[in-house]
Amino acid sequence: MSKIGLEELLTRHRALLNGKRIGLVSNYAVTDTNYVPVIRHFANSTDWKLTKLFGPEHGVRNSAKEGEAVDSVIDEATGLPAFSLYGPNKKPSADMLDGVDVLVVDLVDIGSRYYTNMNTLTYCMEACGELGLPCVVPDRPNPIDGVHREGNILDLDFQSFVGMHPIPNRHGLTMGELAIWINDRLATPCPLTVVGMTEWKRDMLLTDAGVPFVPPSPNTTDLEMALLYPGTCLFEGVNVSLGRGTTHPFKYIGAPYVKAHALTDWFNQQAFPGIVARPIYFVPTYSQYAGEFCEGISLHVTDARALQPVRVGVQLLQGIAELYESDFEFLGANQSSHPFIDLLAGSAKLRAYVQSGRALDYLEESKERLEQFHRDIHPFQRYV
Repeated sequence: MSKIGLEELLTRHRALLNGKRIGLVSNYAVTDTNYVPVIRHFANSTDWKLTKLFGPEHGVRNSAKEGEAVDSVIDEATGLPAFSLYGPNKKPSADMLDGVDVLVVDLVDIGSRYYTNMNTLTYCMEACGELGLPCVVPDRPNPIDGVHREGNILDLDFQSFVGMHPIPNRHGLTMGELAIWINDRLATPCPLTVVGMTEWKRDMLLTDAGVPFVPPSPNTTDLEMALLYPGTCLFEGVNVSLGRGTTHPFKYIGAPYVKAHALTDWFNQQAFPGIVARPIYFVPTYSQYAGEFCEGISLHVTDARALQPVRVGVQLLQGIAELYESDFEFLGANQSSHPFIDLLAGSAKLRAYVQSGRALDYLEESKERLEQFHRDIHPFQRYV
């Protein structure tokens, strides 16, 4: 069983924190392997003083909806200020960090470029670099393994908070490895310490590592959802529900204009490795098509190691665009700023390829830069 960085920090590496005033970037969904929140560990210790909390998207209480601005509050459980890093400020200010000797950033990533916690980590390291403030990152497993990478490399002209770095849709790195790589790219690197894991291997899924899946955000429900997310999150940019407002977000794909059985038959005829679909009917309680009857497919992972989620997502976009040509559309395609699909895709090319019926050519075109990323990232990998 793997020992996560938090547990190493709280045992063999306590000297990094002893006698210090600690700022902690985390939320109550981030726990040890016994489900004890990291915030409680830090608040209950007498070896250091936890002085401030900082919350990523969804807040310290992990209760806000996706994209919803979060206010800074007093955390009721600890009595400490809980500063929001998902509102007017995404980067902690010097005033927020005043009285902090060490900033600990313990956040969960789910292995995909769109997930915003790595970008909160980036802004925290930027702030620490500017102030010369030590930053400690306890490492955690990539839940969908550290071997497989898939997708295109983000074009920095399409940089946003759902895609800040030139990495693929499925990046195959741990949060600690991302921290080391990001810090190397900062104009002013911070004094960074990554506390590594023990017994974690790159080919492990979270279940192989013996680490429980605790949903790190409201719609991040389970490991199957995380495996699908690098592909199905792309549907945020089109007029198709991806199941937000149901009990199976990122697993249900549908719309009022979709026919469940026709789309199921089309999907299963593609013979994607590691996944099958079944027809589904649902009514989202919020988000796209709230209160409307939708038909579509429910996705089921049958072989996590064979699954290619980005390929599935891209080809499914193409399939729905062709099957329902008169209804399907990209959201905001005519706006002056980048449509959201381009920010998710990290390029305008995916949209253009789908519109021309050549989505798979887009993935082929991305292979060379993906292979270069494999080579470039190797020096930053800490595990075999």
